[in-house]
Amino acid sequence: MKKLPAALFALAAVITVCSTPATAAGLTPLEQRWIAGMTPVLQHAKASGMPVDVVVQPQDAPEAAPLALGFRDGRCKLVLSLRGNPEGEATMQRLPAGLEDSALELMAAHELGHCRRYLDGVWFNLPAGFSAAPAPDGLSPDLQRAYLSMKSARREEGYGDLVALGWTAQRHPAQYAALHAWLSAERARDLLPGSHHDTLAWLKLARDPQALGSAPSMFDAALPVWQHGLNLDED
Repeated sequence: MKKLPAALFALAAVITVCSTPATAAGLTPLEQRWIAGMTPVLQHAKASGMPVDVVVQPQDAPEAAPLALGFRDGRCKLVLSLRGNPEGEATMQRLPAGLEDSALELMAAHELGHCRRYLDGVWFNLPAGFSAAPAPDGLSPDLQRAYLSMKSARREEGYGDLVALGWTAQRHPAQYAALHAWLSAERARDLLPGSHHDTLAWLKLARDPQALGSAPSMFDAALPVWQHGLNLDED
């Protein structure tokens, strides 16, 4: 995840969370479907005072992630890049049958995990008491920086996945096992072990929803499990 260029926002349709019906914003049916599925999470963000907007890219973006998060001017931007992007429809087709809305909520909650870390000013930072393991010997300085950046991104993805599962455990407990299995399968697709989106170590720790405890906040629920995974990851 990275901060998004100003040009994107000059071109994009920005939807203030839950203030404008999707059908009134000139959106495609696929964009409307994604936003409708994410709406409970977006409403929660608004009620919690999180500064979140939905940004819809009007230009074709065939190489982009269908859903990503940017941070600009103190606000989190959930960016939908669905036009001219076959992965947007492909992702919808891979959602678990009968649980499509809950899976879209899970994905939106993952992005809120990133948002929380940005708002707290701790993106890419380890908690107190943790230190990052050094890059492997024999790498050039550029590769060392790339390796450490990849590990930082993977840690953030792990936290985001746990926040998403925290939301699921609180809002859809009967669906937790199915959604956990779906998320694990998604993370295992075309997996390069240790890469940015290899969060399987954290997902294994959260196979049982009781691992996420009873904290009322999905962010607080994720933290102990995330830190447990950090202990393993930085050994």
